Amino acid sequence: YKRGEFEKVKISSSQEGADLLRKLFNEDRIEYTEEVIIIYLNQGNKTIGWQKHSSGGMVSSVIDIRTILVTALGCGAMNIMVSHNHPSGQLYPSDSDKGFTKRLNEGCSAIGIKLLDHIILSGCDNGYYSFSDKGLL
Repeated sequence: YKRGEFEKVKISSSQEGADLLRKLFNEDRIEYTEEVIIIYLNQGNKTIGWQKHSSGGMVSSVIDIRTILVTALGCGAMNIMVSHNHPSGQLYPSDSDKGFTKRLNEGCSAIGIKLLDHIILSGCDNGYYSFSDKGLL
């Protein structure tokens, strides 16, 4: 979890979230290695900090929902945004992505934290997929 030099901003849309998240991904690896990054926000949707949760191979990364929630509680987050990249360039979520998002949303709800969005990024272009925009949250 990092606070320090992190850019503090208010996130009001999926586009603003995707723009900030793109800055946090390693541009040299976004097309080769799947990574998961979490942004922690206060009640006013202003960023508190972020965490590179995991880094995996070309097709997957291990995600531990408990670790995400423990960090959210530890930093006093009221809201979170989760993001991962698809090295393939495919912006549509897999069944695994959908299942993870559902379980994380349920975990967040159980402890009074709101999952604002799950954003999938691609290194091939500036496009993104927002679970929130698609009505999946």
